[in-house]
Amino acid sequence: MPRSDTTARRADARQNAEKIVQAAVACLGRNPQASMNDIAQEAGVGRVTLYGHFPSREALVEAALVRLLARGDEVLETVDLGGDPRDGLRALMESGWLLIAQASSVLQAAEEALSPRRVQELHAKPEQRVHGLIRRGQAERVFRADIAADLLSSVLHHIVHGAAGDVAAGRLDPADAPHVVAEMALAVCALPGAGRMCGGLDG
Repeated sequence: MPRSDTTARRADARQNAEKIVQAAVACLGRNPQASMNDIAQEAGVGRVTLYGHFPSREALVEAALVRLLARGDEVLETVDLGGDPRDGLRALMESGWLLIAQASSVLQAAEEALSPRRVQELHAKPEQRVHGLIRRGQAERVFRADIAADLLSSVLHHIVHGAAGDVAAGRLDPADAPHVVAEMALAVCALPGAGRMCGGLDG
């Protein structure tokens, strides 16, 4: 086969794979139980093409989650974490909330389709960012050190996902959620009496 034909076929394959992943993100974002047929229709491809790229729904759900995590990482990389850890935590939680809100249905699909260990592995990089900030805050004595950083990080994870559930249930206004999430995170992590808190003035 001429090289130009081979190159064109590879380009078509990459394009189809990209369409499928984008369709998975869209479908799962609307409905975490979306089927392979739903995603194939959204992507405009046949089942043979779909399964040629992703042999199982689990593989496709994972690809969708990886895509969203990569997008989220690009956003979180821009958050300034170099100053006061409390300011960094506030900014990180507010930005992270928006990302989780956008990806909550895809994450639900991943939690149902993938093993807990695999979901945790895929979240390793975002969690490292939070852990690092908490550990620095503990070292600077503005975050409580009587609770391990990984446990504090886990609590923050539950705060964000709990807020997403409250928004979905109509108990929390989406416009208020970033502020609420940040305040709750600071209430959990910040050391009482450690000076300025929640953007106020040093005591």
